[in-house]
Amino acid sequence: MTSKASVCYHCGLDLPPQLAYNVMINAILRPMCCPGCQAVAQAIVDNRLTDYYRYRTAPAATAGEPVPDLLKQMTAYDHPKLQQQFVATSTADNHKHTSLILEGIVCAACVWLNEKHVNGLPGVVEFRVNFSNHRASLIWDTTRIKLSEILQAIALIGYRAHPVDAQRQAQIQQRERGRALRRLAVAGLGSMQIMMLAVALYAGAFSGIDTALVGFFRWVSLLLATPVVLYSAWPFYQSAWRDLRLARVGMDVPVAVSILAGYLASVYATLTQQHDIYFDSISMFIFFLLGGRYLEMQARHRAGEVAANLVKLIPAMSTRIDAAGQEQVIAVSELSPGDKVRVKPGETIPADGIVDAGQSHVDEALLTGESIPLYKQAGDPVIGGSVNVDSPLQLRIEKVGADTVLAGIQRLLDRAQTEKPAIVLLADQVARYFVLGLFVIALLVGLWWWQHQPSRALWIVISVLVVSCPCALSLATPVALITATGRLMQLGMLTTRGHALQTLAGITHVVFDKTGTLTYGRAHITSIELCSSLPREQVLAIAAALERGSEHPLAQAFTTAAVPRLNSSDYRAFAGQGMQATVEGKIYRIGRADFVRPVQPMVRPAQPSHHTTLWLADSEQMLAVFYLEDELRPDALSTVRELQHQGLQVCLFSGDQPAVVARFAERLGIRQWQAGLLPQDKLAQLRGLQAQGAVVAMVGDGVNDAPVLAAAQVSIAMGSGTPLAQGSADLVLLSERLAPVAQAVDLARRSRRVIQQNLAWAILYNIVAIPLAGLGYIVPWMAGIGMSASSLLVVLNALGLQQFAQPRTMP
Repeated sequence: MTSKASVCYHCGLDLPPQLAYNVMINAILRPMCCPGCQAVAQAIVDNRLTDYYRYRTAPAATAGEPVPDLLKQMTAYDHPKLQQQFVATSTADNHKHTSLILEGIVCAACVWLNEKHVNGLPGVVEFRVNFSNHRASLIWDTTRIKLSEILQAIALIGYRAHPVDAQRQAQIQQRERGRALRRLAVAGLGSMQIMMLAVALYAGAFSGIDTALVGFFRWVSLLLATPVVLYSAWPFYQSAWRDLRLARVGMDVPVAVSILAGYLASVYATLTQQHDIYFDSISMFIFFLLGGRYLEMQARHRAGEVAANLVKLIPAMSTRIDAAGQEQVIAVSELSPGDKVRVKPGETIPADGIVDAGQSHVDEALLTGESIPLYKQAGDPVIGGSVNVDSPLQLRIEKVGADTVLAGIQRLLDRAQTEKPAIVLLADQVARYFVLGLFVIALLVGLWWWQHQPSRALWIVISVLVVSCPCALSLATPVALITATGRLMQLGMLTTRGHALQTLAGITHVVFDKTGTLTYGRAHITSIELCSSLPREQVLAIAAALERGSEHPLAQAFTTAAVPRLNSSDYRAFAGQGMQATVEGKIYRIGRADFVRPVQPMVRPAQPSHHTTLWLADSEQMLAVFYLEDELRPDALSTVRELQHQGLQVCLFSGDQPAVVARFAERLGIRQWQAGLLPQDKLAQLRGLQAQGAVVAMVGDGVNDAPVLAAAQVSIAMGSGTPLAQGSADLVLLSERLAPVAQAVDLARRSRRVIQQNLAWAILYNIVAIPLAGLGYIVPWMAGIGMSASSLLVVLNALGLQQFAQPRTMP
């Protein structure tokens, strides 16, 4: 029955012309004005709350109405003040970006379902789910759809989504582990008891056993198997029902069908005392599958720990200074741009801002990898999440919530981790078609046996369904990748792109930057050659003022110098060449000689050529030449040797002088090196290698490395590098060591072999097992053991990557 109306049944607004949004409420098809009202109304119907419409006294637009708490909470997420904490503006107009936590994800099919459903909503630009940590990256057009409408649409298909909250995510993971352990414990205990009874029944079949005792053992097996089937296996039924309700066949459908069919058939055999029972096969099947998923969940949680810890850097409370100068302790979420806050020594800076008053050192190690606290004074920027070290600071807040640097890094990781490698997409696609084909095969086998030997038809169909469940196929790739990613994090390398490990396994060349990569990037000034009448302290102070605006590692040699602080402004960075700024009202340049004074003949350096040389000049003359020396990382030589031992070509691309680069290349045993390269030159050299068929991994740290990092097939950024370099990278080193680069290559190759082994085993197993089961040579208990053993073998093979140790030649 259809209702004839001109207004929305839910909110009372006029219906839009030529658009139909309808919901069946109490057997009547009611019209809605928009997808939002449709989603809310459908959620009310799905939760059996239709009495709300019967007893309401006004349309849903009024405040305080008896709408379910969940729906009211979703609507609250549209509030601009609340969104300030977790929503960021995207690059396009009216587009917003946020990260969500999804509850209820159990397999790759759940990810596919959510992405398919949400990406189909009008106004959703992009929605991608990361299976490893159940987080989703969402971009939507605020003029076409509200965030609450998207959350409600997700709720309609049986999942729960909410903005990322570190504490809440930890609680969700704890609850998830608790539920999984309880279900696993029940399945394990039940399986052990049932297996003891099964051994007695199998032995009795050969040596003789009293009929009454057989019946008793069957009934006890039934009692023990019931909680395993109804409680431990409940997630499989939920997932299968969700798929079937949406007319989709997920990988849990054959699992649920097999469990229920085997259980009901065994119950029938127990009641009639005819045929065999297979409670042992069913319970062990459930136990092994739950065990595999629990191990996968643990690996997934560990893989997401490093990224999740970023969120925990921001403190909960902050000390705000009001207009009268009074201090008040408030929640960080209440801060707004323009607020003034006081940060005491040892406290964490609550948001991005500018130092308003005070002088102190700020430790940014957890954010940038910079081990030396940076000196900050009035006018200097500070990053939320960094720690004030030695003196109180008064800050003026500039960015809060989702607009901070820390939130940007988190979004980068979320976006990267939602990307799926091609091999995962292929395995998921094959598994989906495999499930459909499996049911067709089981149906044909069942029809054949029904015509020739009806008494065996049911058991053989169960054997086919159980023995050929695609769990091993679906677990083959993600468990290996998640485990390898987690192990890589333990070794000090954060994976930020889904394809990184797969591509890294096939590289042929590794290209290193020099400064800040093979070296620490903490150069010290060995000497200064004066080229004008200005004293040494004056030219050093000018150089320090210029380098304050630079992110190049060499800048630290000047910014940490004990010299007077000069007023500087109008910073301009020229990638690969140097810096320009106005210092005390006069324009200066520092960098390459041909950059600082293009028309003046180059000053011949008096120092040895193996020093890095920087020139300082004003608009009239060359002022000084600085000679710097950087320290080679202690594990650089062993890392290069290990990479070469792995059969890789190691190259060095640097913007430094040829003599300096040649000296470093000789010390490290690198035969292919290029010096004096600008960013575009590095890019051209890289593309030259790629044109020759090379698959290149680039390791760099600076702004001038960002283009070549983006162009390389695999890019690795130093943890102490710039955010731009890390934003262009597929992997980020979390420590000052280079050893994880070689370890990552070795681990990527091992993970590729493991994935190939897992896929080969899963395919070979099904090729052999399905015909044998269809011909009746494999009974259900054998099928259950075979399927469980197949899945467990795949998981254990992948978990072997956790034992990955350092390569042979590493120190």
